[in-house]
Amino acid sequence: MRLENAKAPLAGPDLPPLELLRSFEAAARTLSFTQAAAEVFLTQSAVSRQIQQLEASLGVPLFERRHRALALTEAGRVLQRAVVESLERLRDATARVRAAPVLRQVSITTTPGFASLWLIPRLARFTADHPRVDVRVSATLDVLDLERARIDVAVRFVPITRGTGPTLFEESVMPLCAPHIAAALKTPGDLPAQTLLTVDLPNHAESPTADWEPWLEVMGLADLRMKNTLRFTQYADAVGAAVAGQGVVIGRMPLLRELVQSGQLVAPFGEGAASRRGYFIESSQRAAGNSDAQDFVRWLRAEAEAAQRG
Repeated sequence: MRLENAKAPLAGPDLPPLELLRSFEAAARTLSFTQAAAEVFLTQSAVSRQIQQLEASLGVPLFERRHRALALTEAGRVLQRAVVESLERLRDATARVRAAPVLRQVSITTTPGFASLWLIPRLARFTADHPRVDVRVSATLDVLDLERARIDVAVRFVPITRGTGPTLFEESVMPLCAPHIAAALKTPGDLPAQTLLTVDLPNHAESPTADWEPWLEVMGLADLRMKNTLRFTQYADAVGAAVAGQGVVIGRMPLLRELVQSGQLVAPFGEGAASRRGYFIESSQRAAGNSDAQDFVRWLRAEAEAAQRG
C-alpha cells in the first residue's frame, strides 16, 4: 500500500516505541548495554530495562545474556536487520530534506531584443547582489499571461498609449552603422546606396522598412528604397550585422546606447526620432509575495535611471 493512501496510523500497538528501537539498535551493534547507554545518553540500567520492555512487548528474547557478554538471538538478528534498514532510510531521507534549499526564483518575460541587448549585459549585477536567487528569462515576442505562465515580472514593449505599470524608458530611433559606412553617409539622401538591415515584424510582411517608419516619417523619407535588404527575425541579429559592417540598421535607443558610446556603431545623422513606443514594467499577483521579484523591479528601474543619466 502506498504511504499517501494509508489510513491507519503508523504508530500503534503493533509498533514498539521508537526510543526502545533506538536503544536496541545501539545494544545490538555494540553487544554491550554499557556502550549503548553512552550512545543514547542513558544509564546502563535504563537501557537494560528498555530492552526488557521491548522483549516483553514482542514475547521473545532478543539477547542471550552470557557471563560478561551479550549475543543476539535469531529473533534479535531479524529485528536488528529491520531496524538498521529503517533507520538508514530515515537518515537518508532526513539528509535529503535538510539539504534541499528553499528555491528562490524570479521569472521575467520580455522581448528577445530587450533581453539580449539591454537586460542580459546588466544581469550579472543583480545576481552578484542576490547570489541565492535564480533568474529565469523568457525572451519571446509572445505576450504571455503572467498568472497562467507563473511569471513574476514582464517588461512589455508597447505603444506609449497602451503602456501599463511603471515606465522603464521610452524609445527613440535613428539609423546606425559601422564607422566606415558612416563616413559615406553625409545626408539621408546617401542611404539608397547602402544595404538595409531590417526585422520582419508581425503584420508588416509587405513593408521591409516597418521598423524604420518613425524616423522615416520625421525625415520625410516615406518612399526610401535602399539598394538591397537583409531581413532578420531577431533584432539582435540585425544589430550584429550592422556592427559587422553589413549595412544600416534602425537603432532603438537606449537599447544600443553602449554600442554607440563604445564606437562600434555610429549615428551618421545625429539625433533620432521618438518612436512613440516604450518599455513598461508589469508585475503579476505572485510577485507581490516574492520579495526577490520586488527587488528585481527596483533594480530594473535603478539600472534604467543610471543608463539614462549615462
